[in-house]
Amino acid sequence: MIELEHITFACEDPEELATFWQRAVDGERRDLPSFDSEIVDRERGPALLFKEMPKGTERDLPIHLDFAAADRATAVERLTELGASVRETKTESGEGYTATWTVLEDPEGNGFCVTEYE
Repeated sequence: MIELEHITFACEDPEELATFWQRAVDGERRDLPSFDSEIVDRERGPALLFKEMPKGTERDLPIHLDFAAADRATAVERLTELGASVRETKTESGEGYTATWTVLEDPEGNGFCVTEYE
């Protein structure tokens, strides 16, 4: 059996991006005195690992995180105050549900979404 340990972000500035995500997910920074990377531990789920390295080629799949929030608008407002930018907001309805999500970018342009279900 394997366990997902980290979600790794290739980035230009690990310190800056780790600070954004630490605040965004209410995480805690792990002390890594001998590494050139940053780790943000979360209360549940895998840690987020930030390494200074090229983002790869156009063939590589980018990291994209999906979050759910009871109050999407408030969550989006908080994330933009931390440095995220909004790309767009969409809504989709099906039998018995409506999902509204906002697509955002972190300070280095990595996409992520915040979704609210009704």
